[in-house]
Amino acid sequence: MATHTKAELRADVHSIEPIPEADKDSTGPQQMWIWAGANIAPINWALGALGIVLKLGLWETIAVIVVGNLVGCAIFAGFTVMGHKTGVNQMVLQRSAFGRRGAYLPSALMFLMTLGWIGVNTYFPVKIAVAILGQFGIGDTWLTNLVVCTVVMVIQVLIGIYGFYAIRTFEKYTVPVTVVIMALMSVLAWTRPGVVNWQLTSTLPPAAHLAMITLLMTAIGVGWGISWVTWASDYSRFVPRTVSSSTVFWYSYVGMFVPTVWLAILGATLASVTLDTDPAKMVSAVFGGFMSLLVLLMVLHGPVATNILNVYSAALAALSMGLRLSRTAVALIAGVVGYVVTVYFVFQPSFAKAFDNWMISLLLWMSPWAGVVLADFFVARRGRIDVAELYRDPERCAYGDVNWGAIVAFVVGLVAGWSVEDGLVPALQGPISTKLLGGADLSWLVGIVVAGGAYLSLGRRVASVAVPQPTGAARR
Repeated sequence: MATHTKAELRADVHSIEPIPEADKDSTGPQQMWIWAGANIAPINWALGALGIVLKLGLWETIAVIVVGNLVGCAIFAGFTVMGHKTGVNQMVLQRSAFGRRGAYLPSALMFLMTLGWIGVNTYFPVKIAVAILGQFGIGDTWLTNLVVCTVVMVIQVLIGIYGFYAIRTFEKYTVPVTVVIMALMSVLAWTRPGVVNWQLTSTLPPAAHLAMITLLMTAIGVGWGISWVTWASDYSRFVPRTVSSSTVFWYSYVGMFVPTVWLAILGATLASVTLDTDPAKMVSAVFGGFMSLLVLLMVLHGPVATNILNVYSAALAALSMGLRLSRTAVALIAGVVGYVVTVYFVFQPSFAKAFDNWMISLLLWMSPWAGVVLADFFVARRGRIDVAELYRDPERCAYGDVNWGAIVAFVVGLVAGWSVEDGLVPALQGPISTKLLGGADLSWLVGIVVAGGAYLSLGRRVASVAVPQPTGAARR
């Protein structure tokens, strides 16, 4: 069992075991800093810019960003409640739905996904840092790109290895400074003439216009919040039960929603003139001199703040599959693979298309997974989990070895979501979307609803589990 200490910054000795109540010392505001820090990142510029590049108007892109994230961030915040109630990380917690070893499949998908995200997030500081360094006479060469990539990757892997407490402390002290820099950036961008084309309108015909709105609602609206749900409980498990679930929900919601929407709108407004998702072009179009150095600080903070979560959660996902490696070893592996992915994205001719394909492919499996887990935790089990059973041997686990009902519901939801999905990859364009809906994308909604409904209809193959009463009841 972990030894509790009052030191704010200390090594995280926890793995995937439940967090003892004595070690739960996180607060609502600290949860907000974690999620805010992870989303004060240049990748959110690309979220907004993507709508402009794919030919939506500025104001409707902003509407998609706001409305979509109102919904998506609520779904995400619901998952943080799960970790708070149980003290368990997300990939272990899903065993109540999928079974002791049935949960290995989503855990493997989660692990692979985090490796991709490490690469995606590191792409932005590499490109922007190289562009800013160019203003000081340092050329944009392959060597410069690799050096910047290496420095950023080493920093984020080291913090990720140190664990939750390092992540919490890093976000607590860097987010306020970064918010000030972000505010200065926004003022400069939105007040200087010629930087934003506020009158930019869509050039798409009516049918394609509606289809693109739904596609972007999936990719950069609702989809953004959903893309974080597999991380949620990994950090909220450190909040004590004496803190109310509503407190955890709302602080997590605000931490996810505000910076995501703010930076996505900033990205959309900058792209209204540059018509590009390239962050380097956005920076050069607005900032220069001393301000470019402040932008560099913000740029370097963002992906580090995001990827330290990715490195940490990647390790937890791998360990949740029963791998007999230390969390440090898995984190190092994640860093190496993420480095390779970063190099791939840096030398891609069109990041916008690569990023859209990436987001759509993620939501194809994450939406039905979320539907199954939400239905299991909040509807079937009403938020009551016997934590000890999640760790019992597969042969004796009350939640079963492999819950085929959950697997079938997941696959059915995945196929249903794919049928109404659209995107830039032909293989991901479902027949109902392309032939009956004119290219509209409803995959996130259909995936969640169908998978969740199928799970409840098929029923669990395990008997109801008697849940021991907690010794310290949480406030509601």
